[in-house]
Amino acid sequence: MPPSVPSLPRRVARTLRTSLFAQVVCALVLGIVVGKLWPDTATAFQPLGDGFTRLIKTVISPLVFCVVVVGIAKAGDLKAFGRIGVKALIWFEVASTAALVIGLVAANVVGPGKGMNVDPSSLNAAAVDQSTGGGQLPSTTEFVLNALPESFVGAFAENELLQVLILACLVGAALLHLGHTRVPKILPAIDQAQEVIFTVVGFIMRLAPIAVFGAMAHLVGNYGLGVMKTYAKLIVLCYVAAALFVALLAVALWMVTGLSLWKFLRYIREEMLLALGTASTESVMPRVMQKLRRAGARDDAVGLVLPTGYSFNLDGASLYLSIGTLFIAQAVGVDLSLGQQVTVVLVLMLTSKGMAGIPGSAFLALSATASSLGAIPAGAVALLLGVDRIMDSMRVVTNLLGNCVAVFAVSRWEGALDIERAKKVLDGETVAEDLKGGDEPVPAEVPAQKTKETVPDAS
Repeated sequence: MPPSVPSLPRRVARTLRTSLFAQVVCALVLGIVVGKLWPDTATAFQPLGDGFTRLIKTVISPLVFCVVVVGIAKAGDLKAFGRIGVKALIWFEVASTAALVIGLVAANVVGPGKGMNVDPSSLNAAAVDQSTGGGQLPSTTEFVLNALPESFVGAFAENELLQVLILACLVGAALLHLGHTRVPKILPAIDQAQEVIFTVVGFIMRLAPIAVFGAMAHLVGNYGLGVMKTYAKLIVLCYVAAALFVALLAVALWMVTGLSLWKFLRYIREEMLLALGTASTESVMPRVMQKLRRAGARDDAVGLVLPTGYSFNLDGASLYLSIGTLFIAQAVGVDLSLGQQVTVVLVLMLTSKGMAGIPGSAFLALSATASSLGAIPAGAVALLLGVDRIMDSMRVVTNLLGNCVAVFAVSRWEGALDIERAKKVLDGETVAEDLKGGDEPVPAEVPAQKTKETVPDAS
């Protein structure tokens, strides 16, 4: 007798029960519906998304510390780690500059703000201060000083990733200097702590659909869908420019590593959808680190490049800032010369580096740019208040993909990428459990086996 085929309802129920991707999709749709039908009630669901993000943030700093320390100690080459850092910074600067230039060219060609003829005096500049909490972006000196930890515990307590990275590098270097014979128990303890943290991440990720529902219901309920009609030209331009930049990333990834960005996107589609739903790349950082390591990138490269990219490689934000600056200028009738637009790029190259983790950072960066030019009223930034949250999806996708491509590219550049393993994993093939010599713990959601493991395609 042929085996019985489960009915459609049972197959759907099984998919919803076992697939995080399906659960997040359903939560996303449900959140939009609730936000549209009951906007007043929907805004009360915001704590669901915020609570999930807070839980994830609690494990990011210790996870980055463990991955970097273990990566340095097991790689056994501190000079190689330094080379990875330098190459990562070079890649970040090239990618961010390319994003800024693409944004400026797109805004000049399309002119999303032309014809609006907005009177700057009619705008509510106080709303910008309310959105940013009266804060300001740090200067270059302040940014560098803030990256240096004042205390070991404080870096973790305040979730300062750059400070945690510096501490991890120091500890990893100390372990290399002392050698395994003098401190034989430290490295295994950190390695085991890493496995515990990954297991905790697996537990937290089960709450992801609830977080996506809460975040989307609040977004739609608070801002509505009507704002998309008012700013349709600007929104479409930003997303098209982001798609062009992602296409360039795909070409760069293929030329440098021979890997397909589309296959990688399928591989991390759960994490990408979660990042879209919560409007936060931090919410998926632990899982993305885990998947990059499984896809053949060496621990030290993943541990250094990805967290650093969260501060230095905000490609999506760079696109948005360049387009937003020209949109504001066009809307208030200011014609920026080529020299002023070059100044925009130079200013944004600096201001975009200090944006991570600062409330209302996009408005602060735009205000700083407007002030540096002197031709655009700083209060005109209020024009973007209504559309800023709609741009979150574009920024999240572009930022996340840009940093993942950076990990692969820098790893390949440094010889820290197992290309064969990467291709097999992205193709969804069965690979040997430990092609890296036993250094990589089996992820919490994949049962450990003695000989082989099947790497799922993220669904």
